[in-house]
Amino acid sequence: MVAHGEFCTIVEENNYKNYVESIDTKLTPIQKFYTGVNVLVTGSTGFLGKTLVEKLLRSCPTVSSLYLVIRSKKGKCMEERLDELFDDVLFSRLKKECPKFRHKVIGIEGDCALPELGLDMQDKRLLVDEISVIFHVAATVRFDEKLKTAAAINVRSVRDLLKLSKEMVNLKAFMYVSTLYANCPELTIEEKIYQSPIDGDKLILMAENLPDNVLNDVTNALLGKYPNTYTFTKQISENVISKTGQNLPVGIFRPAIVVSTYKEPIEAWISNLYGPTGVCAGAGTGVLRTLHCDPHANANLVPVDMCVNSLIASAWEVGDMYQKALQQKSSFEIPVYNYESSNDNPIDWGTFMYLSQKSGLKTPTSKAIWYYFFGLYKNYYHYLVATFLFHTMPAIVADVVMFCMGKTPQMSKVYKKIHKFSDVISYFATRSWKIQSARVHQLISKMSGEDQDLFFCDLRKLDWNEFYLSYLRGVRVYLLKDPMDTLPQARKRWSRLYAAHQVTKALVFLLLLRLAWMLLRMMV
Repeated sequence: MVAHGEFCTIVEENNYKNYVESIDTKLTPIQKFYTGVNVLVTGSTGFLGKTLVEKLLRSCPTVSSLYLVIRSKKGKCMEERLDELFDDVLFSRLKKECPKFRHKVIGIEGDCALPELGLDMQDKRLLVDEISVIFHVAATVRFDEKLKTAAAINVRSVRDLLKLSKEMVNLKAFMYVSTLYANCPELTIEEKIYQSPIDGDKLILMAENLPDNVLNDVTNALLGKYPNTYTFTKQISENVISKTGQNLPVGIFRPAIVVSTYKEPIEAWISNLYGPTGVCAGAGTGVLRTLHCDPHANANLVPVDMCVNSLIASAWEVGDMYQKALQQKSSFEIPVYNYESSNDNPIDWGTFMYLSQKSGLKTPTSKAIWYYFFGLYKNYYHYLVATFLFHTMPAIVADVVMFCMGKTPQMSKVYKKIHKFSDVISYFATRSWKIQSARVHQLISKMSGEDQDLFFCDLRKLDWNEFYLSYLRGVRVYLLKDPMDTLPQARKRWSRLYAAHQVTKALVFLLLLRLAWMLLRMMV
């Protein structure tokens, strides 16, 4: 096995080709697969994509180049966003081990919301000539995204990239990152492609030609049993894969709910507030106090670094299986990988919140506005009552106080957004699915011992207790931007918030007792 630091030190002194030939016997099977390969990554500025780019550069040192499709955004051009990408602390280890890695990274101006990914003819020709491995990670993960936008990014971009890949004579593997919940209406989710409720080309045609107001009006009817446009369009995209990806080395990778890093390149790195991470951040700051959730339902969480390792290994296996199919002149069946923890290392939502609370109380944030007070409510009506008591009423009181002080009331607006967030995740937090993931097990058993260490992805070896020791610190440092050196002040603030919380509970109890006494006297 060749370490990145060893490779970078030598390759800067010697010819790349001669060096690769000299260390060929030291490379693992997966490292050999990526040797001399040009890789295309979409969605590289996102949470999963960014982790993938870092891992490929660090653990596949003989990879030739990484082509990253990046769009201009918020007044920043592609080059500026590419520079910003590597400013993230996630790349600190890579910079130490191989400070000259940037020569392997090539930015490509593109936008998955546009036809043909917004690529110009020159870049298309470049990709056709150079690319051997594709990771299509880009997606809009907003659950309430307009169908027009979701169809363009999550469906049309898949079709257009597949069409482009058919021209790539050197293509070894095309990995499409879907989601485990693309088939959430099913009670059992197998590692296969399910029949879609609508053909992908038809959905794209509708999204491109129907007026926005008409498309919005028919969205609910189109969704049917699907809870949102995200899961719906991701399922349709799998239909596109099965239809357009015939005779191509294509694989579908379905991760479950992706959370922070477990081990590498740094512990507990996280860059978004989606799903359970948002719950932890909200509860830890004292803003979120209720959630419609079944504490016994399976949370199905997977750390992002293990998820990326499995994705990289999956591409290796897809390429290997495709080559064997060509040699044997047999048909190639598109493999599906369900990467999930419910079978091998299950954790339910109740345990998730308990471990989060246990860890979070040890490292409270200085940005908390109230002491930790959080509950999971399986019964929807109990949840509504709790929400009124612990969200709506405090928000009204806070807004009245702010109004009296001459300030703009805002807590009601804040809780309106929080409730929208809660409604989005409640569908997944109140259900459990039976999931099959045998192909992932087979993949791990096929990997060499060195590859199993280098691309660690066996969820059976994940220690949740160890994971949660650092998880909340990651939320604190990387999301709340609250460094650990503020912990002494945070603990003092936490003590004051605890005292205020206890006094408030006592006052509310006395008020309720007084009201009960008054009602009792009126009845007598």
